[in-house]
This record gives sequence, structure tokens and C-alpha cells, in this order.
Amino acid sequence: MKKTSLDRILQSQGFGSRKGCRELIEEGEVSVGGEVVTNWRTEFDPEGLTFTVFDEEWEFREHVYLVLNKPAGYECSRKPSSHPGVLSLFPENFEWRDVQTVGRLDHDTTGLLLLSDDGAFIHAQSSPKRHQPKTYVATTAEPVSDKLVAALLAGVKLHDEPAPLAALACRKLDDNRIEIVLDQGKYHQVKRMLAAAGNHCAALTRSAIGPVQLADLNLEEGEWRYLTTEELALLGWE
Repeated sequence: MKKTSLDRILQSQGFGSRKGCRELIEEGEVSVGGEVVTNWRTEFDPEGLTFTVFDEEWEFREHVYLVLNKPAGYECSRKPSSHPGVLSLFPENFEWRDVQTVGRLDHDTTGLLLLSDDGAFIHAQSSPKRHQPKTYVATTAEPVSDKLVAALLAGVKLHDEPAPLAALACRKLDDNRIEIVLDQGKYHQVKRMLAAAGNHCAALTRSAIGPVQLADLNLEEGEWRYLTTEELALLGWE
């Protein structure tokens, strides 16, 4: 990559406006290669660059691709209304660099959530044309019956939907838990499908997006990390 002034590098990584980044540098809060840099005009090759801001180390990333084990009680919105936004679980500079969720989970739904500041990635992962399967585990108010599983696989009619919606796959996990795989992303779809099939969703978690499994990520609720190159490839993004 072309060499770039340090203030521009910091701005691209979400550390504030150009003016704010220049002030950080001039105040001696930024180090590169273990040495404090106070001249914001100093140029570096961003590729592979590591630097520290307020003694915290960062690696330059043209874009960030993130995964969160979303806890209940958080909204997937940059302007939350009734609950904290999921971005409050991340460093402040991620909001500066316009990180957004890939799709949404309800405030009371937990589990696997992707986020990025790469618009092309967000669009590709959200596009209904890709039919990216998403796996959910629902805790039901009433026992899971064979009839319920069969109805979800056959398709149920939802209000305002022109045709019945069916699960790609569905199986009973135990008396009150059911796993449902969908390739659509309709509003409150799992909850509405369960209600239409004669049951009720008491709790819901997303356990997988495509082949990326929440159980393999080693994340406690509320924890996040960067997606690996291998995980991005599994999502069809290389």
C-alpha cells in the first residue's frame, strides 16, 4: 500500500476526526514500533502496521470483520431506542469507523452476530439471493411435537406473506427445544413461524450462519473477536 501520514491512518481506524487524530499524535499518545511519534505528517506503509494509542496495541485493518456472541437486552441499531446498542460492547473507535451489524437480531435474541464496516461484505451476507442458511435454537412454551416439526418443514402461512414459509431443516432437540434452519430473513420469522404452527417462542438464539458455528468460536455471551481468514472463506468472502 502507498505510504500515508499517521493522522490519516488513525482516522481510517476510527480514532476520531483528522484534527482529533493530529492532537493525539502531538500529545504523545501514539507509538509506532515502540517509539512515540509526535509529528502527524510522518508517513508509514499501512499494510501490516501495528501501533499503540493510549498504550493499547492495534493492527491496521482496511476493514474489520467481527463476530459477537450477542447477549439478550441489546439492540442491533446504531440509534437504539429502548435498550443499549450492540456497538456499546465494542471499542469506541469501531463506531467511528461506521461498523454495522449484518442483519439484525431482536433485543431478546442471543447468539451469533456478524458486524463489519465493509459495505460490500454486509450486502453480500444480507442479500436474500445468496440464501445463506441461518440456524436457530428456540426454547418453546409448549412441548415440541412431531406435528410441530412437520408443520415447520411443510411451511406455515404468515400474515402479509404471499406464500407459506418453510424451514430448510428442523429437528427436535429435547422436550422444549427445537432447531430451525432458515434461508430467509423475514421480520421475527422464527417466532412468527412457531406461533403459526401452534406453539410459542420463549427464548431464541442463533447458533450458526452457514457453516460458521457459534459453538466453535469459544465466545462467552457479550464477547467478540475478529473473524479469521478461514471463517471468512467459509462465509464465501475471500
